[in-house]
Amino acid sequence: MLLAAFQHKFGRDVEVMTQHLVDDVAVGWDELGTDLLSGTPPEIVEALTGGEQWPSKTLDHLITPDGSPPVRMTVTEQTAAAQDLAWGYVLRPHGIEVLSVPYGRVGPVVGWDTDPRAGFSNHPGHWPAPATTPARAAQPPRTAHTTAPGEPRTPARR
Repeated sequence: MLLAAFQHKFGRDVEVMTQHLVDDVAVGWDELGTDLLSGTPPEIVEALTGGEQWPSKTLDHLITPDGSPPVRMTVTEQTAAAQDLAWGYVLRPHGIEVLSVPYGRVGPVVGWDTDPRAGFSNHPGHWPAPATTPARAAQPPRTAHTTAPGEPRTPARR
């Protein structure tokens, strides 16, 4: 779905996509919905969704046990396992690095030109040929900043 969103909704502009998915949300995403597929050809939408539609849901309206505003967190292997997170995505200039928590900290990079209908499985080792080993660029990808409760939130870094 992220490949189709990049190619169609965000006009192949990783900065615009990053703004929407990272910078414009206070906490994060609970679920990415079919609204990310606006502008995508119907045959691709059908292949990705089976014809179903659902909205994206952010975590921005969470209520914490102590009533403080929710904040972004840094996900480590331990917190990912504790929260049953299986996947992470890093938006890079040349593609999406897909992190599979059960299979390691470094994932393959799926190029932005990859057909979103390509045969992806739950094991990155079985993905189609366009997936490559990530190139660690001199500039880090844009990441969310973590704050402690009561600490002012700063913008995402580049």
